[in-house]
Amino acid sequence: MINPELRKLYPFESHVLRIGGYRYHYLDEGRGEEALVMLHGNPTWSFYYRHLVLAFRDRYRVIVPDHMGCGLSDKPQSYRYQLDQHISNLERLLETLQVTQLTLVMHDWGGAIGMGYAVRHPERIKRLVVFNTAAFRSSKIPLRINLCRIPVVGDIAVRLFNGFAGGAIYMATTKRMAPGVKAGYLLPYNSYRNRIATLRFVQDIPLEARHPSYSTLVEIEQGLHQFKNHPMLIIWGNKDWCFTRDHFLLRWKARFPQAEIHEFEDAGHYVVEDAHERIIPLMELFLQKDNIG
Repeated sequence: MINPELRKLYPFESHVLRIGGYRYHYLDEGRGEEALVMLHGNPTWSFYYRHLVLAFRDRYRVIVPDHMGCGLSDKPQSYRYQLDQHISNLERLLETLQVTQLTLVMHDWGGAIGMGYAVRHPERIKRLVVFNTAAFRSSKIPLRINLCRIPVVGDIAVRLFNGFAGGAIYMATTKRMAPGVKAGYLLPYNSYRNRIATLRFVQDIPLEARHPSYSTLVEIEQGLHQFKNHPMLIIWGNKDWCFTRDHFLLRWKARFPQAEIHEFEDAGHYVVEDAHERIIPLMELFLQKDNIG
């Protein structure tokens, strides 16, 4: 599935864990004593973290799963694509890999999934790295995303015309992507069937109490206080039209006033894509600091 040109950008060995009969793909690079677990969002995949994997695998064990339905994982058409299931899949992976102490690195949906894992296993979390994400309720989402939640409309826009993954490569960064990078982001979402999770993630945004993932998000939100003294690095692209500074970053600041925060005025939602050259040294310094004392 990975062609030679893409392999140059994504030079990693694939690993697969069977969960419920489906292939759950992940990267497991490096063999350091400390584990960095990097969680992507929608509509990206482990490709999003390629620069960070290359930068840190010489000193850390870097684990990057593709959520079910995303990246190189299977894309079952009838599957429970809901927040608690994604968290459970991550639990299964880390238990299989016997990871008991880790730093979470989270972007987009990776924030809710990662903090969902953290709330269930607070004793395993050493540090937190946050990129343009949320792990708490919100009553507002951009109109273009809300339209994708409408039955039939969303199916046509997201799955038939690839309006979500295809649109993101133009709207989620401030830098123009090279053709090979565009191809990398779009590779797993190259057909109607393969875009199933892209739509299901949009539909799984719990805006109201009757939504099936609402109670899961409430539990996560109520458990965030456990990490108020954990080392936390927040890096934010302020040209993000979805996870905006005022509606999301300021809420992270209010909950975690001790966090180290860096705002990039010239970076978009795919902040790691736009600014990985600046992010890597910031992460290196952060990871070298003392652990929780």
